Amino acid sequence: MRWRALRSDIIRDKYLYLLVLPGVLYFLLFKYVPMWGIVIAFQEYSPYMGVFNSEWVGLDHFVRFFSNPDFMLLFRNTMMISLLNLLFFFPLPIVLSLLLNELNHEVFKRVIQSIVYLPHFLSWVIIAGISFLLLSQSSGIINMIIESLGYSRFDFLTNADTFWGLLVLQNIWKETGWGTIIILAAITGVDTQLYEAAKIDGASRWRQVWHITLPGIRSVILVLLILRLGHIMDVGFEQVFLMSNGAVAHVADVFETYVYRNGIQQGQFSYSTAVGLFKSVVGLILVILANRLAKRIGEEGVY
Repeated sequence: MRWRALRSDIIRDKYLYLLVLPGVLYFLLFKYVPMWGIVIAFQEYSPYMGVFNSEWVGLDHFVRFFSNPDFMLLFRNTMMISLLNLLFFFPLPIVLSLLLNELNHEVFKRVIQSIVYLPHFLSWVIIAGISFLLLSQSSGIINMIIESLGYSRFDFLTNADTFWGLLVLQNIWKETGWGTIIILAAITGVDTQLYEAAKIDGASRWRQVWHITLPGIRSVILVLLILRLGHIMDVGFEQVFLMSNGAVAHVADVFETYVYRNGIQQGQFSYSTAVGLFKSVVGLILVILANRLAKRIGEEGVY
């Protein structure tokens, strides 16, 4: 009976199912099927032997990773960069969206939105190149300005004390504008009658934002936060790899660069897969915990 009802539903809504089919195939082929590869984290994988014939070693690679002296260094660097991004970068799209929403001139608003969106479409190679042109100690524009003001040149790119801040600033410049898209869409869903009632009661623009706009988009902000926690162990391989150098290696080495070095350069496929699986499990646990917490405080959460 169920199969008959399902068959009739598919026949009736066949065009809707055809519309969703490319997305389903994408996730099946590129997200779910590759998950089979995580089994090599529990093997001593050899490309010549294949997945089915490689020797099983159980949790040996995980034990090796957790007992490695580099583990705490990698964990510290990854968590600090992620927490700094969460603290300084995550709120900025919300603030920028609120400011853009206050602009009444539509043409000016669209121009500003287009300008802040543009950095998102630049690759990290270009961002790194721009950073070198601006911050290089020998020929950087900013150091030239500092020197012209009578101060000594500052070493931005090879200074371990400023490396994490530099990564966060790059993220802010590149992705803040793009992050406003979802927030602005959520703001448009807030009931305009609430604003009209607030104006009649004499509420200022700040009061309207605080008591109407922010509560109206709270659920969206919470979902974005939960999803961001799922990527807390991912700080972006390209950005860190391009900006790192020998002088900042002790603060720039993160899980992604470690996996690249051991997996791609040294061919330790099983070991690097175990490291990647550890990252994914941590992200999954954080998403589940954050989602349960959201439901306990009365929000919908992600699922």
